Order: sequence, then structure tokens, then C-alpha cells
Amino acid sequence: MTGNDITERKSARIFNIKLKMRAGFACLLPKNFRICFAGAALAAKTTRFDPPPENLFTDFTKRLQFVEKKRMLNVARFFQNRATFFERLLSVGAAIRVGVFEKRGMNLTAFVKKNAVLCIALIAAAITMCFVPPDAEYLEYFDLKTLACLYGTLAVVCALRNIFFFRYVAGSIVRVFKNLRAAVLALVYITLFGSMLIANDMALITFLPLGYFVLDSTGNRKSIPFVFIMQNVAANLGGMLTPFGNPQNLYLYSFYHIGNAEFVKIMAMPFLLSFVLITVCCLFVRPTPLAVGDYISEKPSPVRTGIYLVLFFLSIAMVFRLLPWEWGIGIITASLVLLDREALWQVDYGLLLTFCAFFVFSGNMARIDAVRELLSGLVGKNPLLYGILSCQCISNVPSAVLLSHFTDNYAALLRAVNIGGIGTLISSLASLITFREYNRCADRKPGRYLLLFSAINFGLLLILGFACAYL
Repeated sequence: MTGNDITERKSARIFNIKLKMRAGFACLLPKNFRICFAGAALAAKTTRFDPPPENLFTDFTKRLQFVEKKRMLNVARFFQNRATFFERLLSVGAAIRVGVFEKRGMNLTAFVKKNAVLCIALIAAAITMCFVPPDAEYLEYFDLKTLACLYGTLAVVCALRNIFFFRYVAGSIVRVFKNLRAAVLALVYITLFGSMLIANDMALITFLPLGYFVLDSTGNRKSIPFVFIMQNVAANLGGMLTPFGNPQNLYLYSFYHIGNAEFVKIMAMPFLLSFVLITVCCLFVRPTPLAVGDYISEKPSPVRTGIYLVLFFLSIAMVFRLLPWEWGIGIITASLVLLDREALWQVDYGLLLTFCAFFVFSGNMARIDAVRELLSGLVGKNPLLYGILSCQCISNVPSAVLLSHFTDNYAALLRAVNIGGIGTLISSLASLITFREYNRCADRKPGRYLLLFSAINFGLLLILGFACAYL
């Protein structure tokens, strides 16, 4: 036996001992966590032997079963006490890669492409944390009411989707509006007026699935990017007419103590112009006849539909502060646990995490001294112009909060943070929601979507900006 053979045997023996220790620690955890740690060990052993031996998985399964039967607690405790933080981090990372991505047939690259907005938001938040280290003020970034309303609406929308409610409504729209142009106008108008009542974010979460079902069921998937973008524009601009239509409106309405009549008077002109521009854009859609399959005509369960619609109105009541959000979340969650647990699993928790990351990013940007000093020197000169530019960089809600401390011209600032919600993808959280929903489509093309999104949004922004400045 050569020296190399002895060295390889010793290395393999040491590695097998480490593998047993990981397996011993895994046996103490619940079953779901065991799968992850099994994935971690497999990933580590696969990395060790390239290519892996054919009996790799079988061999590891036997080892894991042996450890579980014998309950090698001493070995498990040894690993648990001696393992460094870095080694645990590597194990968890490998577990995510093997136990989650590969189990679902998805690699890391595919995950990043599918969750591009979340990844960008996390990276942006991490960069700003280098300038503003975490402290107690971070807790003030998170708008729990917004997150709660978002969660409640997402859960109810998932429940309605599971009983094919949106497919039924989509079929009704197709039967009433016989061509594609009329259907697109109906979808955009529903989103526009809905944003006045339930805020722009909630309107998009509610009506984007409806637009998708109408276009998907009639074979017009190529129109999804345009319709999604117009629904997004309608939600951002339609909510400007009411104090509760956009989060920034509600803040400025309370901060400056603006009267109801004065508020409507300030926003009437940009709202009417926005309505005309949105209508003109939708008229470019060809009046292609629509045809829909018979399966959409099936009515959903009347009982479940009634219950879910009541839950939906509860989520609206949370937005209007007619119901404490703690109570609303409790009622919605308890009801869906009894009626449709699957809806709770289908909630887009990645979107909630995106919101959290975006809260951190915008909150940190507002606390950077250089940013505050720059804005304080510019906003006094032209609050409309610099308010719009600020929205393109740090979004409309943090812009409203930040700039309100540097100007008394609330009329110009109010218009700026509303029309500034269109433009870049980060100018409004509603735009991030729309992009996120589009990325969930089967034949998505993010590059083409962003080009069309930028062309429409910046075109409308220029027209509205000049109109507000000179009219």
C-alpha cells in the first residue's frame, strides 16, 4: 500500500466522521429540517468527490438511518458544541441549494431571475446599511399596517383564485365587452377607480390577476405586458384624487392638515389629464374579437365566494382604519385555516420581504446626511421638479416624508409625489408589485417589459410634469 493510498483513506475516514456528526445533529431536528441538513451533507460530499460515486445517496441514507436508530446523542452534542458559525452557515447555504432549489428543479440562477425585484431590494438595503448601521430607528422603518393589509389582501385573493372566482369574472367581462380594446379599457378603469377606494397597492394585487385571466383565457398573452403597465399607471395616477388613494396622500393630508375640498381642487387637473392620457393609450389596442372557453362560465361556490368577499371587505376596512389591523389579520387567517389552508401557503411572502427590504433602503436613504443636505438645498427652489426627481430615486412615499420638512408649498409637493410615482421601477412600490406579478407569468420577458414600461411611464411623466408646471 502506497503512501498516497494511506493518506486518501485517512481523509475519507475523517470526512465520514464529519458526515456522521452532521447526521447526528440532523436527527435532533424536525423532519423538514432533516431534509435540509441531508441536502447539506450531500452537497458537501458531492463537492468532495467529483464525480460523485453512484451509491452516494443510498450510502448516506443508511448512515442517517443508523444514526437515528442509535440516537448518537454524544456525537450530535459534540458537533453542535464544536461547530463554528461559519461552518453552520455553509451547511445552511448548501441545504438551501440542494434541499430547496434542486428539489424544485430550480438552480440559483433561475431563482434570481424569477425573484429579481427581491434580490435587487435586498442588495440595495444591504448597501445602505453600510452607510447607516442598524440601530433602534430601523424598527420605525416598517409600516406594519401596510404589511398587514398586504398580507390579508394577498391571502384572500389566493383563496378567490382557488375557487376560480377571477376566471368567472373574466368570462363575464369577455361576454360583456366583445373585443380586446373594450376589455382592456374595462380592466384599466376598474383598477383606476379601485385605487381611489382601496389604495393603489391593494388595487393592483386585486385586479392584476383579473387582467391576467382575461388575456390568458382568450389567447392574448402577448398583450399582458401592456395591460399590466397600464393597470400600474392607472393605479398610481387614479389614487391621486383621494387622500387614501395613495400612502403619500394620506401622510401629506395629515401633515399639512389639508381640507377635503382643497385636496380635491389641487389634484383635479392632473387627475383629469391622467384619465384622458390613459384612455388615449388604451385606444391603440386593436379591437380584436374575444372568444373564451366554456370552463370559465362555471360558477364558483356561492357560499365560499360570499365568505371570501366578506374577508376581502374586511381587508378594505383595515385600509380605511375602520377595523384594527390586528383583528383583521386574525379573522382572515383563522377563516382561511378552516376553509382553505392552501391559500395561506400560496401567499407571496417574497413580496412582503421585498417591501421590508425597500422600507430599509428608503429609510436609510432619508437618514444619509449628504442626501438630506442636497434635497434641503434644492427643494426650496422648485418643489415640483425636485419632488419628481426624488421619487425616481427613493420612491414617492419616502420622498413625501423627507421633503415635507423642507417646504411649505404642499400643493406642488402633493402633485410631485403623485405624478412622480410613474417613471422608474422604484418610483412607486406599486410598480414593484406589477413587475413582480409579471415575472410570475410563464412566458415572461423582463427586458422587453422594462423597455415598454420606461417608454410609457416617462412619456406620461413628461406630459404631466409640464402640465402641472405651467397650467
